[in-house]
Amino acid sequence: MNDGTALPEPFAEIADDFHALGGKDRLQLLLEFSQSLPELPERYADHPELLEPVPECQSPIFLVTEVEGAGSEATARLFFSAPREAPTTRGFAAILAEALDGRSVGEVLATPDAVTGQLGLAEVVSPLRLNGMAGMLARIKRQIRAKATL
Repeated sequence: MNDGTALPEPFAEIADDFHALGGKDRLQLLLEFSQSLPELPERYADHPELLEPVPECQSPIFLVTEVEGAGSEATARLFFSAPREAPTTRGFAAILAEALDGRSVGEVLATPDAVTGQLGLAEVVSPLRLNGMAGMLARIKRQIRAKATL
């Protein structure tokens, strides 16, 4: 399933769900994730300029993070804007939101960059699309590092 590196718990659960399915069903699960992406809170929906674009994604996606508290135990919050017409990208964003939103800054920053390749999606989506998810994770970590007082 992976390269020997243990997946962080929330990603492990998601990976198990994907690995338990065949290709067509994995795509269906990704679509289900896309439908569960939370809407942006008003403070960002009304001010899209506050969100950072993710040019690694083939579809227009934007994200912003917040840090509540201080130190590595502070809480990381993630917010995404992705068009409904881009279900793969929305699905990736929803997976990252489910796995990382509300976790500690330390947990988010400790997430291995390779986690996006260990979810069992390489068989059903292109490497270019997986690069988009990796780009989202890199931007999340960079923003969290910049906003956290460690």
